Amino acid sequence: MVKLLERFQNNRNALGLAFMLPAAVLLLLFLTYPLGLGTWLGFTDAKIGRGGSWIGIENFEFLVGDSVAQLALFNTLFYTVIASILKFVLGLWLAVLLNKNLPFKSFFRAVVLLPWIVPTALSAIAFWWIYDAQFSVISWVLMKLGWIDRYVDFLGNPWNARFSTIVANVWRGVPFVAISLLAGLQTISPSYYEASAIDGATPWQQFRHVTLPLLSPIIAVVMTFSVLFTFTDFQLIYVLTRGGPLNATHLMATLAFQRAIPGGALGEGAALATLMVPFLLAAIMFSYFGLQRRAWQQGGDK
Repeated sequence: MVKLLERFQNNRNALGLAFMLPAAVLLLLFLTYPLGLGTWLGFTDAKIGRGGSWIGIENFEFLVGDSVAQLALFNTLFYTVIASILKFVLGLWLAVLLNKNLPFKSFFRAVVLLPWIVPTALSAIAFWWIYDAQFSVISWVLMKLGWIDRYVDFLGNPWNARFSTIVANVWRGVPFVAISLLAGLQTISPSYYEASAIDGATPWQQFRHVTLPLLSPIIAVVMTFSVLFTFTDFQLIYVLTRGGPLNATHLMATLAFQRAIPGGALGEGAALATLMVPFLLAAIMFSYFGLQRRAWQQGGDK
């Protein structure tokens, strides 16, 4: 028994699997099982309070022709694309800025993290007050400046609501992108910039031909996570607008919840949530093959 235990402790593969076992059990219970159950429910007519029977792809056929589900898909893609682009641009700009030798650099890095640290629900409530139709501080400032003559209806107009939720999401997501890219910037050797400066490269040329190529693997990973977080956003939208007005801010996640829990149609809500999986896999595979191509270009394994 003692020899068996010693052999186990000296076996790196077995010891590694033993250390991974608790995490694997947690993932199985809280990720794999709910995903499998949700996928199964999507093929049934389950309702709250009663089990469902197998109906095949009827839920998916209904959702494909459902105008609200189509609008939710458009909202989700629009929300994800615009917010992800803005988070990348602002996050990269902040990362480059914070990478310079600024006074109180550590303080500013800590301040940048605050929006990411604050709970999502609290952030949504804060923005809900900022966008309030009667007490909005933005409308108050614009009226004092004489730029508008009435308070802006941020959350009552469909397109205003869409852009307002995007702004709130960008405010929360920029710190994650900025700090992650800042970590990547600090791994780039200063010798590259010194060599390019000797060759007469301008700051823009250094950024384009040195910073971006060397930072591209980090950008791919960070933006994959950013897209996944944005595409599956629920808390911010649900607290801020609950999908309104006129379903203009309903994402696939919020609509799936509304159909399944308040609406009671568990099968339909599960089917809508299952339809999100192909888009998430597409984002992951795009990043994966992009990294593989980058590794091949740099002489890595194919």
